[in-house]
Amino acid sequence: MIRLLSRPFFSICALGLGLCLLPLVCNAYWLDVCVSIGLYALLALSLNVILGQAGIFHMGHAAFFAVGAYTTAILNTLCQWPIFWTMPLAGAAAAFFALLVARPIIHLRGDYLLIVTIGIVEIVRIALINDVFGLTGGANGIFGISRPQFFGFRIVRGVHFFYLVWGMVAVSLLLFHCLWRSRFGRALNYIKEDDVAAEGCGVNVTQHKLMAFVLGAFWAGMAGTLYAAKMVTIAPESFNFMESVIIFAVVVLSGGSQLGVLVSAFLFIGLPELLREFHDARMMLFGLAMMVMMVWRPQGLLPPRIRRYRIAPEAEKSGRADACGGAA
Repeated sequence: MIRLLSRPFFSICALGLGLCLLPLVCNAYWLDVCVSIGLYALLALSLNVILGQAGIFHMGHAAFFAVGAYTTAILNTLCQWPIFWTMPLAGAAAAFFALLVARPIIHLRGDYLLIVTIGIVEIVRIALINDVFGLTGGANGIFGISRPQFFGFRIVRGVHFFYLVWGMVAVSLLLFHCLWRSRFGRALNYIKEDDVAAEGCGVNVTQHKLMAFVLGAFWAGMAGTLYAAKMVTIAPESFNFMESVIIFAVVVLSGGSQLGVLVSAFLFIGLPELLREFHDARMMLFGLAMMVMMVWRPQGLLPPRIRRYRIAPEAEKSGRADACGGAA
């Protein structure tokens, strides 16, 4: 099975086909669970740019999620903006906030950066509770968020949100795959392996780390739009530190690949629901299952494949000629 899943194209196609047919066999409860899995998959894919590709230890992703959700809620309830109009603005607000908070701390490494990002998510949560700007509704949050509409079609039912969220996941997979294969994606991979060597090779490490932060935050902000539209009401406690821990754990368990993120999200969010019949022992069994998976696959469920580069024939010939000339 691991060998089959190592072929990303066929695996993702099979997964996509299964997801399209899933509403035909699932009841309303399991559809809602699948929507939650899709939202966490979106958040984990956005964090994967920061943690999985750039190797930046960041455990404050729920802060960007909150900024996006509250931006949508404020624009929709106070300005009567349609939900889909607010989505790019929610992403931009989260990206701008990420730029502000990441610029002074991006030089930190490892555990130090991790601790600072934990502080960021708590600062955002407390600011929302205290209604610092008079727009967030305090501890009660914001009510009355309207449902999204697409060319007059009102998205209300669970199956509608299922296809909306997983359609967004499909778009994210395509875009992040292109990013991974791009020059920017290769630079992030170099930074993850050895940022000193990457800087020595001409990579602007600080700029690339900031861009990774901003891109991941932008996508998390748009995921916040979908969350606000689905829940109709949002509150600060929906974006606490444990949300960041779950998103972080999904990426770590995945191994850093996009397909691994999807599998990890299904296991991390869906497995506790499958074990619900065990009541009090549910979380103990879930914890044991996570331990077994980490022992069995310490590198993650589906780590990215190692890239192999071929030397161009012209370069290989010139290299041999130089070697022969040097020997002579």
